[in-house]
Amino acid sequence: MRLVHTASIPGECGELGLYQRGADYFIKIVGGQDLMNTRSHASEDALGVIACKGLREKPVARILISGLGMGFTLAAALKTLAADAEVVVAEIVPGVVEWNRGVLGSFAERPLDDARTQLHTVDVTVLLQKERAGFDAVVLDVDNGPDGLTRASNQWLYSKAGLAIMFRALRPGGTLAIWSAGPDKAFTRRLRVAGFVVEEAAVRAHAGKGARHVIWIARRS
Repeated sequence: MRLVHTASIPGECGELGLYQRGADYFIKIVGGQDLMNTRSHASEDALGVIACKGLREKPVARILISGLGMGFTLAAALKTLAADAEVVVAEIVPGVVEWNRGVLGSFAERPLDDARTQLHTVDVTVLLQKERAGFDAVVLDVDNGPDGLTRASNQWLYSKAGLAIMFRALRPGGTLAIWSAGPDKAFTRRLRVAGFVVEEAAVRAHAGKGARHVIWIARRS
């Protein structure tokens, strides 16, 4: 596996690395954990579809996606939504945006070029704290579960305070969808205490096979 590029993580001492093996690319924490790759992204696709389910017929649906990754969740959301939708993307690592505009772009069919995409290179909390009932769906794909893996400050998102801000940012009936590498019963309880109606979907990493991942589907009733 060859290291192609590195990107600093704002506010952290660590870096993300873009690696290549054959025709596939991988994003990893340098010296640490694998995060995603171009070969196995079925659960990221499912996250975008599940979050936007039922919104195609809603006029001017508005979605917030936190974590651009390799663009697969964004691409799936755009394919699910109507032509008048708006998808706001928060990606705090500028290098990840550059990779998606460059070597990674073709894998997800360049969703950043879609006119419905509004990209912000900021911490998602900046956008969430500005909104009151502003989104039909909020999608989190920033860590490997409900803890601050890529940035320690992400831990706030999964706290009581963070969930309250996301609840407030959703329109009535809106959906908070969160990707995780595995289940977490304590976090499911925390979502319910925050006022969400919660379901969990088990999804495969790669087209019906591979590791089982979890998507929390938490609705503001």
